[in-house]
Amino acid sequence: MFTLAEVASLNDIQPTYRILKPWWDVFMDYLAVVMLMVAIFAGTMQLTKDQVVCLPVLQSTVNSKAQPSTSGKADFTTVETTTGQEDSSMRTVSFGSAPTVTPDVPLSRATSSQYQPTESGQELKKEQKDSSGRKTNLDFQQYVFINQMCYHLALPWYSKYFPYLVLIHTIILIVSSNFWFKYPKTCSKIEHFVSILGKCFESPWTTKALSETACEDSEENKQRLTGAQSLPKYVSTSSDEGSPSASTPMITKSGFKFSADKPLIEVPSVTILDKKDGEQAKALFEKVRKFRAHVEDSDLIYKLYVGQTVIKTVKFIFILCYTANFVNTISFEHICNPKVEHLIGYTQFECTHNMAYMLKKLLISYISLICVYGFICLYTLFWLFRIPLKEYSFEKVREESSFSDIPDVKNDFAFLLHMVDQYDQLYSKRFGVFLSEVSENKLREISLNHEWTFEKLRQHVSRNAQDKQELHLFMLSGVPDAVFDLTDLDVLKLELIPEAKIPAKISQMTNLQELHLCHCPAKVEQTAFSFLRDHLRCLHVKFTDVAEIPAWVYLLKNLRELYLIGNLNSENNKMIGLESLRELRHLKILHVKSNLTKIPPNITDVAPHLTKLVIHNDGTKLVVLNSLKKMTNVAELELQNCELERIPHAIFSLSNLQELDLKSNSIRTIEEIISFQHLKRLTCLKLWHNKIVSVPSSITHIKNLESLYLSNNKLESLPAAVFSLQKLRCLDVSYNSIALIPVEIGLLQNLQHFYITGNKVDVLPKQLFKCVKLRTLSLGQNCITSIPDKVSQLLQLTHLELKGNCLDRLPATLGQCQLLRKSGLVVEDHLFDALPPEVKEVLNQDTSIPFANGI
Repeated sequence: MFTLAEVASLNDIQPTYRILKPWWDVFMDYLAVVMLMVAIFAGTMQLTKDQVVCLPVLQSTVNSKAQPSTSGKADFTTVETTTGQEDSSMRTVSFGSAPTVTPDVPLSRATSSQYQPTESGQELKKEQKDSSGRKTNLDFQQYVFINQMCYHLALPWYSKYFPYLVLIHTIILIVSSNFWFKYPKTCSKIEHFVSILGKCFESPWTTKALSETACEDSEENKQRLTGAQSLPKYVSTSSDEGSPSASTPMITKSGFKFSADKPLIEVPSVTILDKKDGEQAKALFEKVRKFRAHVEDSDLIYKLYVGQTVIKTVKFIFILCYTANFVNTISFEHICNPKVEHLIGYTQFECTHNMAYMLKKLLISYISLICVYGFICLYTLFWLFRIPLKEYSFEKVREESSFSDIPDVKNDFAFLLHMVDQYDQLYSKRFGVFLSEVSENKLREISLNHEWTFEKLRQHVSRNAQDKQELHLFMLSGVPDAVFDLTDLDVLKLELIPEAKIPAKISQMTNLQELHLCHCPAKVEQTAFSFLRDHLRCLHVKFTDVAEIPAWVYLLKNLRELYLIGNLNSENNKMIGLESLRELRHLKILHVKSNLTKIPPNITDVAPHLTKLVIHNDGTKLVVLNSLKKMTNVAELELQNCELERIPHAIFSLSNLQELDLKSNSIRTIEEIISFQHLKRLTCLKLWHNKIVSVPSSITHIKNLESLYLSNNKLESLPAAVFSLQKLRCLDVSYNSIALIPVEIGLLQNLQHFYITGNKVDVLPKQLFKCVKLRTLSLGQNCITSIPDKVSQLLQLTHLELKGNCLDRLPATLGQCQLLRKSGLVVEDHLFDALPPEVKEVLNQDTSIPFANGI
């Protein structure tokens, strides 16, 4: 047997789950406990005291004729029988022909007597003392046998199994009530929800957010009270009900005391959360967001709760229907016909059930409990279908708080919040704070400003390559307010800050001219935009989708440089039609790093004032270049990694072009180079990192060419025509397959930088050292075996690379190169150590003064 505590444990749930138990579930749990007690009490009584006592019904009648007694009543016959137990005796008294049973008469006496009227009471008393019952001729074992036989035959089955039925039904009801807490697919969600709900309820951020709302409401109440005191000068007629700036000063001056029934708790408008509380609150926002996305997709919890309520209702109807029919079947007297006449000698017995009255009362009590339980189930079903529980609105919370963006929820999320409301609506109100983006952004702002103080930001300011003060902020929740107190800042970089907002305080940063927005769609206030429009000169925008480019970027009329880095493919670049660039009237430099298949035609809107256009593709082939023809004022053009196979003809129309860079394309031939003769101002041509095999002699027509970059191609020789470019100052043919330096190189008297690293040169012509203006000579990674002594003629040489050759020694005349120092000499250590000491001493001298003189 098991105890009540063991059975009641089925009804136990985690204490934290009690917030999901409405009053009807709690009441039904208590009813279930009472029904358990009824079942266990009835079962205990049945096991310990339940028995049936039977006597045989005699076939003959005794003294059917009535005889008068001294008292004037009919004669009666007493039959006494015994079961063999002293405490189990019965007296059968027959009035006329109807026998009845009375206790307290020994059943061992088997004689019978008939009372006759006497003359004196003494004789009657004596005859009554000597009277005895009717003899049955049954021994003790036979009575025990008959009692047990008739217990199973005569008693209704409900009288025997009532306690067990009550126990089974109650256990089923208990399991049905709490199944949604035990089922794995719902238990995990409920456990997660209760955990988050408890943390949200106790979070300091929730208290702060609701306190600020309460403070705003209290200010309104103060204004009403001031009006009640007939002080019109303190009454605000403004329609801005929640404005602390308008109402707070009035309240402070009035100094009223409020009544005790509605005390006002003053809460500061701005509180500082410590770092731990702030991090916990931010983690809660993320948990709530993920939980909502997970739970709103399903309504399993709702369906399971409805299902178990329907099961309990059906169970109640079933129990009530069959139990009510058995109330009248439980009686004290029963007639038993065991059909054991061959063993006992009697065919019919009259039996009594000693637990009949108790069982009947317990059954009536059980039916009453079941009726109450069933009515509660019906009310639960009414509540479940009265309103749509798969939708939950925070409208009331939005009206009472300053967070008007709290979204409505649905499905299981909505149902759980409805259940919590039956426990305490304050839970949902506090939980709603963590569904508001305004609340989350406010938390981030407070935490961010608390962490990033002015002193900390000042430590992160550095000097960039242009010797400007630069601040780089990376992966923050927003832009700290203290940033705008750095009034001497020149460059501000904001990277991966999705909620960046630029306030009016940026107008204090009078030195700010360059702004970087890397995956940071910043929002600006009107005053801030006016400042940026007038003062910002350089803007870098890096994005994934074109929609991330802030709209205000296209309205910066004083912008000089614009760098766009991101996906601008013509298939999805409706916005990047660049029509908006018409407002950029002073734009000089446009840098686009993207995956364009054609140059946007509307780029010509900035053509009149654009001087530099840079397009860096990611390997996507740039096909349409007709728009370039209209950009007649462009001086610098870069088309890198655009998979160009030839020099685009549209370039030849750019009469003002001074520098052309076609790096990292697939150009194999440059026969079109003859058309460059029309570009009179072209001074720099960069054809590096291509697949060029030869340089045509028509290159001589580019008379004003000063820089020619042909590195990382497939050249095997240099034509003499290259050395007829008298104005050439820089020649880079590194990393090709050139085996010989033509002697015509001596004709380049203005050559200052010559790069031929990574080729197959083995001999240096003496004519090379006639280029006396050389400052940089890169000869590394070749097959050179010796350096001529004439290297001393290069008096302006500051950088000499010889590493990676087959040299045995260095000429001692290196010491005569007045501007060459050890830092500019790239050579193996053992070769430098083999130099004479006086040469090494010269090369190790301080470079500052001679270098300055050389410049």
